[in-house]
Amino acid sequence: MPGVYVGLMSGTSLDGVDAVLADLGTATPRLLGHCHQAFAPALKSELAALNHSGNDELRRAARAANELARVYAATVQTLLKHCSFDMRNVNAIGCHGQTVRHQPADGYTLQLVNGSLLAELTGIGVVCDFRSRDVAAGGQGAPLVPAFHHAVFASPDAHRVIVNIGGIANLTDLPRTGAVTGFDCGPGNLLLDAWAQKHLGQPFDRDGAWAQSGSAIPALLARLCADEFFLRSPPKSTGRELFNLAWLEQRLAGKEKTGDVQATLLALTAQGIAGAIADFCGGAIEVYLCGGGARNAALVALLTKELAPRRVAATDVIGVDAEHVEALAFAWLAQQTLNARPGNLPAVTGARGARILGALYRA
Repeated sequence: MPGVYVGLMSGTSLDGVDAVLADLGTATPRLLGHCHQAFAPALKSELAALNHSGNDELRRAARAANELARVYAATVQTLLKHCSFDMRNVNAIGCHGQTVRHQPADGYTLQLVNGSLLAELTGIGVVCDFRSRDVAAGGQGAPLVPAFHHAVFASPDAHRVIVNIGGIANLTDLPRTGAVTGFDCGPGNLLLDAWAQKHLGQPFDRDGAWAQSGSAIPALLARLCADEFFLRSPPKSTGRELFNLAWLEQRLAGKEKTGDVQATLLALTAQGIAGAIADFCGGAIEVYLCGGGARNAALVALLTKELAPRRVAATDVIGVDAEHVEALAFAWLAQQTLNARPGNLPAVTGARGARILGALYRA
């Protein structure tokens, strides 16, 4: 179904909900409006805690899913009001939900959201639970955005790589001809934000200023880069179940300066991305960044250096604001579901074949 969709994305950074209203009736999505809603501290804390086993977690997860639905609904209502757009003219909401467990090796991935409640609260049909079908077909269930990247950003004139730097960094390789591939590279903002929250009391290190005040520690960087995840060939995906403060602190010697650790984490993110491009995206000449990390000036500068002579820029220059790409992707995936079209790329996720993704909760 062509027309207007809402896309909702809340990622591993736990910073809140990004919402877009988009007209998908043409080849290039047309952004009609956007907004961001931060999570309340209590909800953010509970979502972080639910990434690990704990007491009474089934009840807590159900309550968190309901609270998420209410936050998502309020965000949609704010978005539509801001755009002066009638909800009756929205085809569907594509909602990623909040990942709290991602274990494709064990045959499951879990994104919290109560799709029924979100449909009730908004009066709009909801497509969610996009990842489970790919996992059921033997895939990683992630990343899913490469299909959208291919539809919107591929060029017959240049071999491009799209790098999404959210909590986790993932890339999409878009050669001029041949198969599209993609995979998770490792931590994006996740560890940087967690370390800044612990030692600065700030949600993130704005522009990487704190990281730039320190110096990367070569021995620590080597220990971090030695993790088996970085050595594994794609398809692969990851999340908070691996990359978290406990993972980092197990690798600290204990006497490092906190600013130097932040500088090392910045280098880890940059090297994870640059190494993945060097190893698996041979011939790429353009690299476009999206996600919150595309606004981290220190990270962009380091990536530009690591990836030279390739061109490095934000996706803004090829038509889509870097901070809206993921939410737009889930609006697009909702459209794919309603049109009974596949939303995954088997070469990316490792699934046995293309699959129609998502569950629909009708208005």
